Amino acid sequence: MRPIELVNCVRRKTLCLLTGSITSGISCVDSIDRKCIKKVLIVRPNHRLGNQLLISPLIQEVHRMFPDSKIDLFVKGPLCRVLFHNDEAVDDIMTLPRKHFNDFFCYVAGWYKVRSKKYDLVINVVSTSSSGRIATKVARSTYKIFGDEADVNVLINLPYKKHIAVKPIYNLRTYFSALGYDEMTKELPLLKIQLSDAELLAGKEVLRKYIADDKKETIALFTFATGAKCYQQEWWQQFLQELKHRFDNYNIIEILPAENVSQIGFSVPAYYSKDLREIASVLANVRLFIGADSGMMHLAVAAGVTTVGLFSITKMDVYAPYGNLNKGIDTTRVTMDQLMDEINASLPQLN
Repeated sequence: MRPIELVNCVRRKTLCLLTGSITSGISCVDSIDRKCIKKVLIVRPNHRLGNQLLISPLIQEVHRMFPDSKIDLFVKGPLCRVLFHNDEAVDDIMTLPRKHFNDFFCYVAGWYKVRSKKYDLVINVVSTSSSGRIATKVARSTYKIFGDEADVNVLINLPYKKHIAVKPIYNLRTYFSALGYDEMTKELPLLKIQLSDAELLAGKEVLRKYIADDKKETIALFTFATGAKCYQQEWWQQFLQELKHRFDNYNIIEILPAENVSQIGFSVPAYYSKDLREIASVLANVRLFIGADSGMMHLAVAAGVTTVGLFSITKMDVYAPYGNLNKGIDTTRVTMDQLMDEINASLPQLN
């Protein structure tokens, strides 16, 4: 085991020991006046693009339930400032550095800032996150939700109950439903990145540079994913061939990852950028996004484009695109022809 792996292993085990006694934040509260909830902290100390986008529905839900509140975020890495800088509901974004020991002063400062503020409500997004539970425990707040509040029996007939973006919403609703508020069956918010009109227009202009016919609508592919989630080149090449055959009246472009690699050998116009907001603005102007489970898939959903997520390893009920016409497809259970049929059936207006 490499030294850094050993350090991370020890850190995880230590955090597990420290958080083993931290239980649910539900206390014996008879009533809460929602008008008194003015400062809310959402805790998700994870640096990945997808995981940070997946808190956007919770931000919307908190803003709906407490429209006069200001929301702080406790996260890891710099992405959150990019993703939510245009969101009026978000007030302060407190960050931990991605590599704790390389920037230990900022790491300590991040924790100190969490402790120094006073909140009315703190919400830990993922119950199994040790650092999330510690932050929720450390934060000074009248009410705390640690992430394991929702009763399985209550959720049994509710949609997307296992989804990582929806579970914290149900936890929040459970907390307040127990106090007499009717919340459980409200419409679920979707992933969202707030793009300005200027950004959307700029994205449209960028897209025009990559399409052959601006009278046709566009399908965007993202062929990369991390680790075993990434489909082989042969699979993608067959997929592209079938896609061109079935949807020949659409432009097809590829959105490239930060690694600037292509599983289809750059065989269609390929767009590359490190500007996440520009990428989102481009995606907002295409008709359909298809890609494996990845942060880019979640960015497409947040940008509002109809999204088809391809799954072979990760759990669809936890990570698949939801809402509108978005869907996940388990590619281990369908042939290529059936996959095309699934895409076609889920998007009837593409016919």
